[in-house]
Amino acid sequence: MDDNNPKDGRNDWVDDVKAEVTGMAKEGMHHPSTKPVLTGAAVGAVAGAILPLVSWPIGLIAGAGYMLYTRVKK
Repeated sequence: MDDNNPKDGRNDWVDDVKAEVTGMAKEGMHHPSTKPVLTGAAVGAVAGAILPLVSWPIGLIAGAGYMLYTRVKK
């Protein structure tokens, strides 16, 4: 890591997630990540409704978060 650039390698994923979410918000359904993230949210919501101790909003957030993570990780 370079002392002149403290962000070098530390928060790259934060910038990537921010760019991905901003792109999804601007482009809507035309963005390539929107459909997989919405699908993950739906699957998570169904799983949350079926599983005990987990409600559908928690499942929805977990499913969307997981799919967003997999999209950014690529």
